[in-house]
Amino acid sequence: MRDFFVNVTRYPRYLIAFGLGVLNSVVEPLAQRGRNPVTAVAMVGALVSGLLSVGLVLRAMVSPAPVA
Repeated sequence: MRDFFVNVTRYPRYLIAFGLGVLNSVVEPLAQRGRNPVTAVAMVGALVSGLLSVGLVLRAMVSPAPVA
């Protein structure tokens, strides 16, 4: 039974390592492309647009429906 709990305590470490690996594989190419000023402006615009869209969708989902 002790081996079971030792294995279960390892899962968060694997999850963190996997998440950091995915984050690294996404951020590294974007950082290389961000050196070009035109591409950097486009990436910032896409980030702002995406965050604004997610925010508006979440606000629409959470707010109560208007009474007709």
